[in-house]
Amino acid sequence: MTEKYKLNHYREEVDLNRIKKIRSIMKDLPAACSDFIRSIAISTGTFTRLAYAIDLKTFFQFLQTERVAFADKPLPLFDDSDLAKLSRNDLIAYTEYLTFYYKTTAETSEPNKAYVNHELSIKRKLCSVRAFYNYLYVNQRISSNVTELVPLPKIHEKPIIRLNMAEMKKILDLTRSGDQLSERQKKYQRITSKRDYAILSLFLGTGIRVSECVGINLDDVDLENNAFVVTRKGGNQVVLYFPPEVADALAEYLEERMKMDALPEHEDALFLSLQRRRITQRAVQNLVKKYASVAAPLKPKISPHKLRSTYATNLYHETGDIYLVADVLGHTSVDTTRKHYADMTDARRKKAAEHVHLPGDPEFLSDEDQ
Repeated sequence: MTEKYKLNHYREEVDLNRIKKIRSIMKDLPAACSDFIRSIAISTGTFTRLAYAIDLKTFFQFLQTERVAFADKPLPLFDDSDLAKLSRNDLIAYTEYLTFYYKTTAETSEPNKAYVNHELSIKRKLCSVRAFYNYLYVNQRISSNVTELVPLPKIHEKPIIRLNMAEMKKILDLTRSGDQLSERQKKYQRITSKRDYAILSLFLGTGIRVSECVGINLDDVDLENNAFVVTRKGGNQVVLYFPPEVADALAEYLEERMKMDALPEHEDALFLSLQRRRITQRAVQNLVKKYASVAAPLKPKISPHKLRSTYATNLYHETGDIYLVADVLGHTSVDTTRKHYADMTDARRKKAAEHVHLPGDPEFLSDEDQ
């Protein structure tokens, strides 16, 4: 790993594929959507722009199939005057529509795949529409922004799911032993044990994102300094450091990795699949789910993101420094970071039990107390 970081060609390829998807989606939408996407190209990453594109596609397909006022004109022919027809009732109907709807898949021309969105997903999709209409309004392409008249869903806080120390130890031990895995799972576990152990160690020891994990190259790892380069959202590269336990796991895996014959264009990848290609995000997600379902059966939704929250919680408990946690996780705001570590008020509530005690036996209470 040199002082000047090497270009991450995997990240460049991912960005290029997203740009192609965005342009493909834009062909079937009003021209104003392309104008909007181009206007945020400098300030956002390709993942964010693709999310906007997908959300706008869902919105305009709803307008054309569910709202009579927008049904008679092909979407690519919509001009600013058509967009200005949007009403508050249209948006209220769209909010309800998002709770359950069907979309067309590649196999058929008829809508056949059901989608269910909850409050967080609905809010994000409405925010995408708001951002688009705000762009039109600010650039004086429409006279008012009706999207501001529709309130966003209230997000109810959910308990943060994370692994405790015993579960962390068990999930790591499982990659070594394969205990309680099915015979079919054990067959693959015996082959991928060192890789899986290294991946889980990285999540629990550094808090990286799954996209960052799959994007690591061999040259990004520096075992002499217990450091590695990750490519953050937006393409920024930073050096992160890992503890000795993670260094040992990586060293053991690297010894095995250097003997593997990766397929062309995958030679640089640190983590390989059984097909000798760079491992995918979906494969890593399935890997985590497989081991977590045994290590923490009462926590069925453990994912790489939850392991990231586990790391953030542990780091905050050890340091009490929310700004350090934000920096390591790659957050620009500590408000984002607070969503990743277990709510500290829970620990404070437990402390309350140490200070208030009930009297031992009711018969010793005074008449006044009773």
